Amino acid sequence: MADNDQHAGDGPAGHDRAAARIDTNTPSVSRVYDFMLGGKDNYAVDRHVAQAALRIAPDAPAAAKSNRAFLRRAVRHLAAEAGIRQFLDIGSGLPTQGNVHEVAQQVAPESRVVYVDNDPIVLMHGRALLARNGSTTVVEADIRDPEAILANPAVTALIDYEQPVALLLFGILHHLNDHEEPEAIAARFRAALPSGSYLALSHFHNPGPDMPEVSAQATSAEKLFNENLGTGRWRTREEILAYFGDMPLLEPGLVPLPEWRPDPGEVFEPGITYHTFVGGVAHKP
Repeated sequence: MADNDQHAGDGPAGHDRAAARIDTNTPSVSRVYDFMLGGKDNYAVDRHVAQAALRIAPDAPAAAKSNRAFLRRAVRHLAAEAGIRQFLDIGSGLPTQGNVHEVAQQVAPESRVVYVDNDPIVLMHGRALLARNGSTTVVEADIRDPEAILANPAVTALIDYEQPVALLLFGILHHLNDHEEPEAIAARFRAALPSGSYLALSHFHNPGPDMPEVSAQATSAEKLFNENLGTGRWRTREEILAYFGDMPLLEPGLVPLPEWRPDPGEVFEPGITYHTFVGGVAHKP
């Protein structure tokens, strides 16, 4: 990485320290998602949770892939149409096809990207991927401490809070329990965004009595996630909309992921998880 990216933990020694902290006996949210996306950076304990989830929602891999596709479309729009040149991706997960920096820098090579995750395996793989990319870095931090993220030297080396920022919260807020006050956390990050910024997020959704079968599936999935991962909340539409505060949403609003500005000719077959994973993008005037 470039000099302004270097901080404790970089290099072979840092790689070894991150590897030593990987717990292969406890399931990891990042690694369960990795399995759903067809990745190989997961362990038996992660596959056990994923396979249990598949019994409840056989189309869960399609939902995970829809989330990644939504991320790519949103980032492409923000870089190409909105002119955003700096991206803060919190809860980034393991690198996979079509990462934020790849999408943004294909549109605008000068785009700067900071990935943030609290899983050491993400730090290890991310830094290996970005070894020669001086405009992108990976920071190990926890969304529950917004101040530490916003003030992190590796973040401020690339993110200028005087210029518009795209804050990306894909599949992360639903892994905060209610007592951890995810709405307040989202509000703190929103407050740090200057005028002209954007917030893009995706979140597990429980549609409630309007869709009783889907709601029952969401409730079962929530129970499974909490028993095995300790986190996972399928929230109502109103709860998810609250994360945007008073920032107006871009069309088409908060929708099932495949419905957010699909590419021409893109087709999708709604399964049981279709209405339980939604997303949107909002603008800060």
